[in-house]
Amino acid sequence: MLENVVKDKFERPIISLRITITNRCNVNCLYCHHDGMVQSKDEMTADELYTICKIAKKIGVKKIRLSGGEPLIRKDIVEIVEKIASLDFKDISITTNGTYLEKYAKDLKEVGLDRVNVSLDTLNRETYELITKKDYLESAKKGILKAVEVGLYPVKINMVIMRDINQNEIKDMFKFCKDNDIVLQLIELIESENCDDDKFSEDYHYKLDDIEKELADIADDVRERKFMQGRKKYYINGGEIEVVKPVDNSTFCANCSRLRITPDGKIKPCLLRNDNLVELISHIRNGESEEKLEEIFINGINKREPFNQD
Repeated sequence: MLENVVKDKFERPIISLRITITNRCNVNCLYCHHDGMVQSKDEMTADELYTICKIAKKIGVKKIRLSGGEPLIRKDIVEIVEKIASLDFKDISITTNGTYLEKYAKDLKEVGLDRVNVSLDTLNRETYELITKKDYLESAKKGILKAVEVGLYPVKINMVIMRDINQNEIKDMFKFCKDNDIVLQLIELIESENCDDDKFSEDYHYKLDDIEKELADIADDVRERKFMQGRKKYYINGGEIEVVKPVDNSTFCANCSRLRITPDGKIKPCLLRNDNLVELISHIRNGESEEKLEEIFINGINKREPFNQD
């Protein structure tokens, strides 16, 4: 699997590339960091995203994830996925809030999308409106079920757990997921240097340690994900739950195999830093050769270093 994969100076292979294709969104979640605001007219085009992925493929990247903002807000999202899929990656996925999935799931599957992660923190309409400021819960649920129906697999629900908001809704969400062959990911709220309100994480943070212990006690099987920082998967009565802990630790950093592209077309070597970005998109727009673009990618990789070290 790791043949021809470029490694950084710490021998960490660069297996996946996460590209933020827009920061526009149709909801306004409480915990959103609103990273790197870019006007829609300045967003990377489908052809530019294809070029980025083509260079990524040359240096050994196996997986592409498209995110936002809300990536399905882009009218050319099917074209984007089709172009990227033509490069024959092992895995192409999208992180979405699900509200446009009913419209796009079938077309996305047909052009090469493999799977989706859907951000959904509650099945309660009032709580959904509190978190997102919108009344789109039913649209999100229909989109999720459509993704399952058309064969995107696995469909995962990302549920950010927030104290005094939704920590008591895990069982209901798990039942919904189990009944519909969906994987539930419980996500512990993390702090970010980009967060609009530094106090938010402190007020709503809910540690998942006790929940993870409870899952371990009742699980029929527990498996560890090798390339996901030892993240555990719990299999319970035919359902599946993953627990995603904060990434600000040495274990996450030591095993990080992901590179990122910001919405304004910069290489982001580290999730937890914004002070070592590498300009990329202007070089593509200026018609630089693929060899030069590959050098820029390698430069970004060489800037990678574990944010947290033992």
